Amino acid sequence: MSMLIVGVLTLVMLVGGVIYGIQFISEHGVTESVDRTFGDQHLKSAVAMLELHHRRFGQYPDTLKAIKFTGEWDQIWMQGTRYNPSDDRQSYYIEVEQRWIGKPGLTMPDEFWKNTGYDEALRPVDD
Repeated sequence: MSMLIVGVLTLVMLVGGVIYGIQFISEHGVTESVDRTFGDQHLKSAVAMLELHHRRFGQYPDTLKAIKFTGEWDQIWMQGTRYNPSDDRQSYYIEVEQRWIGKPGLTMPDEFWKNTGYDEALRPVDD
């Protein structure tokens, strides 16, 4: 019985340590560089797939999940990306909300968005 208690206490301490470690890393910016790297790649993948969808179908999709011909790895960027299309599906707002541990805080140059359907005015008002 005492071995069971020791095992449970060890497990609780281990889980608590992992949770504290993730929280500490996130709060102290240790992951900022990694978050930015993953976020940058995921934003570029999302925009490329949106623009390809628009080229093929003449409008942007209702949701990211409506994009056709995605690969398994595309599911990763879809999960942490906020997408807001216009009512007529001719423009959109997109941002990467979460990457490795935190929000990457990306700022793309205006030239990146040239000839895309990106429209900052479509940013949801809850930000």
